[in-house]
Amino acid sequence: MEKCIVCGKTAEKHHIVYKNQGGIDIPLNYVYLCFEHHRGIEGPHKNRKIDLKYKLKFQNELKNILTKDFYSMSELIKLLNINPRQSNILLTQIKKYKLGYRKNDIIKRIMGGRIYE
Repeated sequence: MEKCIVCGKTAEKHHIVYKNQGGIDIPLNYVYLCFEHHRGIEGPHKNRKIDLKYKLKFQNELKNILTKDFYSMSELIKLLNINPRQSNILLTQIKKYKLGYRKNDIIKRIMGGRIYE
């Protein structure tokens, strides 16, 4: 059973970039939060500032993981800890160049089509 990253209570999975925002089901897009820190007034569903904090942290984590300019599908599977089905979902909307998939396009796709500032 997972624990809340804020208080340590029993937690539920929270998608940092929500599916309805274009987020995809990959392990890096999850944090575990108790009900209060997930859906309460201090949670990302009701507090835009907290939601943005999680999104920026996630985006920075992606930038730290993806250090090269281009990646193959097999590299992304390994680096992002995803399966081939998830990689197909991720890469269907991204242009492939001779050198592979571009880092910035990958990050933007994982972040639901936008870059957060």
